[in-house]
Amino acid sequence: MHSANFRAIGFIFARGGSKGVPGKNVKSLAGKPLIAHSIQLANECPSLESVIVSTDDMQIANVARDFGAKVPFMRPAELATDTAPEWYAWQHAVKWMHREHGRFDAFVSLPATSPFRDVSDVEACIELLRNDPHTDAVITVKSAERSPYFNMVTLNELGFADLVCKPHGSISRRQDAPVVYDITTVAYAVRPEFILRANRLFDGNIRTVTVPAERALDIDTPYDFLLAEAIAEIRNRNT
Repeated sequence: MHSANFRAIGFIFARGGSKGVPGKNVKSLAGKPLIAHSIQLANECPSLESVIVSTDDMQIANVARDFGAKVPFMRPAELATDTAPEWYAWQHAVKWMHREHGRFDAFVSLPATSPFRDVSDVEACIELLRNDPHTDAVITVKSAERSPYFNMVTLNELGFADLVCKPHGSISRRQDAPVVYDITTVAYAVRPEFILRANRLFDGNIRTVTVPAERALDIDTPYDFLLAEAIAEIRNRNT
């Protein structure tokens, strides 16, 4: 069970409006709403004391409760617009938690759009935060498919392409370029006090946990959802 000395609380932030995939958070994937995958996984994590959903949408709130999450507040409308940084919703949730349930040690965000994470991914983030007092946040990453040093370009004012990061010296093979990673939405473990004092995640000391690509799909578009359905079907066949 979770440690009484180190309180880790799971949060899932899910807005009602989704332009890429309408109704995304409650859209069915492998027989249950998308958000249910994150809730059920969070409830299996031994380090998490509880799982709280922050949403502005009553349908999401009802589904979240049905699958075992707490929805003790509704997110203010101004924190649920397309332009509102999620960081502000994080701050709102931390302030609510402090006010209602006191101090805690780890704020763990598990986005609903990442349905294939593993308990071990989440626990690794919490463990890293717990064991390193100099770390403000732990994020999950995967090996990048593209590199700004080798095969990512930007266009100049004349419309000509150039590398995003111009190499020092000659980089003719991808293996020679500095190693880069893609940030995933598998898990974020963050110190609550850092969320309250900072303006964005990368204001702090950030460590990473690397997850395999097959657990790191982030559903943002209809194509992503098709991929998720295919992955879920294969997983189901193999269990």
